[in-house]
Amino acid sequence: QVQLVESGGGLVHAGESLRLSCGISGSMFTAQGWYRQAPGKQRELVATISSGDKTTYADFVKGRFTISRDNAKSTIHLQMISLKPEDTAVYYCSVGDLIGSTYYPYGRWGQGTQVTVSS
Repeated sequence: QVQLVESGGGLVHAGESLRLSCGISGSMFTAQGWYRQAPGKQRELVATISSGDKTTYADFVKGRFTISRDNAKSTIHLQMISLKPEDTAVYYCSVGDLIGSTYYPYGRWGQGTQVTVSS
């Protein structure tokens, strides 16, 4: 059974940076991803990384966020720079499969980590 534990969130000012981490255990998968959910909004995909280290990003974070993976530690990261108030959300990591250019999450979620960006 997959377990996901996110960390690294916090309160920052606009323009600052944060690095999120997610420890992953108990599952076989071909890709990992980060989602976020702002209050009153649906959860949205932010970035994915495949087993071959191919990465994809939502348009609203391209050039600002970087997803990476540490296989030895079964951990993925999301480096976020130039944060904006609209990046405020709970961030969740996920595992799943990347088929072509489409990411299919397995639907298991951790507790998430809150990112708050003040203007």
